[in-house]
Amino acid sequence: MLYQPAMKTIDLRSDTVTRPTAAMREAMARAEVGDDVYGEDPTVNRLQERVAGLLGKEAALFVPSGTMANQLCLGVLTRPGDEIVCDHGAHCISFETGALSALWGVQARTVVAERGLLEPAQVEAAIRPEGDPYPRTRVLELENTHNRGGGAVYPLDRIRALAAVAERRGLAVHLDGARLWNACAASGLRPADYAASATTVSVCLSKGLGAPVGSVISSTKALIADARRLRKRLGGGMRQVGILAAAGLYALDHHVERLGEDHANARRLAEGLGALRGASLPLPVETNLVFVAFEGRSAADLSRRLAAEGVLANPEGSRPDMLRFVTHLDVSRADVDEALRIAARVLA
Repeated sequence: MLYQPAMKTIDLRSDTVTRPTAAMREAMARAEVGDDVYGEDPTVNRLQERVAGLLGKEAALFVPSGTMANQLCLGVLTRPGDEIVCDHGAHCISFETGALSALWGVQARTVVAERGLLEPAQVEAAIRPEGDPYPRTRVLELENTHNRGGGAVYPLDRIRALAAVAERRGLAVHLDGARLWNACAASGLRPADYAASATTVSVCLSKGLGAPVGSVISSTKALIADARRLRKRLGGGMRQVGILAAAGLYALDHHVERLGEDHANARRLAEGLGALRGASLPLPVETNLVFVAFEGRSAADLSRRLAAEGVLANPEGSRPDMLRFVTHLDVSRADVDEALRIAARVLA
């Protein structure tokens, strides 16, 4: 029997599928550690100080996941019976298992915004009037980049205008910046520029930056102290977690500047996929997310057919004919070109 080499898999499902590089693993192995529940892990403390500085905030907190990051922020900003205003496709209500209501007894008032980017007038109209019958609107939630918006980047002047509405109406602002690094790579702005208008900010280390796990939230010292207590309540108090924090520090040192490569690969992928018969790009490609609709065809079926040939991509979910492709650290330009060759054959 002839030897058949294993087929290489090109994984375009998400920028969370990356594996730590050899250098990142070495940094993890060498990490100085301590008990973080006691605040004694020096590597975690360095990571928290680093992220707080990047975001221009007083303090920060390392947490296991982006979901926990968002929910801790919303938990410290609300009380049971309150309401937040957000886009109808926001991650915090679409992909976090109903945590907003299950954990905090809080509901969302959603707004349908183009590409998920809210307009000040929409937010103004969504804020409840004062009165006994109404939930109290407490938080404006923004997502940058916006996942369901195809990796859409908020213009800075829009964020400032939205924050001005929130301040005038007495709302806190939470910025879900899971892919804030991508927003900065696309816009040329600093993380602190986007974070300046937000009460709380979450950023992810495992989306795009190649760390194996972890997110960081940042805010005032008082709110981070509250969030630390809620983290413990949710089982997120970790011990010698500097091993993971070291991966985050390495990612900030080595994997932020290269994000433009992912964006260029996404544009190349979008151009090639969009040229296929029956394919269209419903959303512009600004960062590393590519949404492709295939008229009259099942995204679930196309996903299975691509996977059989070694290209992984997920149905996007908002419509039955659309696939989502995500470029990242473990996808090279050559991988993109090979994925396009396979897609042209499979989807013909």
